Amino acid sequence: VQLVESGGGLVQPGGSLRLSCAASGFTSSRYVMSWYRQAPGKERELVADLTRAGGSANYADSVKGRFTISRDNAKNTVYLQMNSLKPEDTAVYFCNAQIGLIGFWGQGTQVTVSS
Repeated sequence: VQLVESGGGLVQPGGSLRLSCAASGFTSSRYVMSWYRQAPGKERELVADLTRAGGSANYADSVKGRFTISRDNAKNTVYLQMNSLKPEDTAVYFCNAQIGLIGFWGQGTQVTVSS
């Protein structure tokens, strides 16, 4: 099982980024896939998750209406579209796959929102 995030970077407030999480070694559509983030000095927090099959999405209150989680089953990839970014969105973003009782993590991608 491997998860590789990409798409992070430096963006101005109000800007957009799309993060990608490329999965390998398993079929991501069969499992709950999530995005978490961790800011300096803070605990890792759930940003959004996407259930298997039907693809129902859930979001943290802080990102509702601004972020969208989605998946491309053909590419075995999960995305996080982030719009109207704020400085408080600055963090390392991690992809997570919950397979049974085990949570698998990617290496993370840095998102910095600053003018």
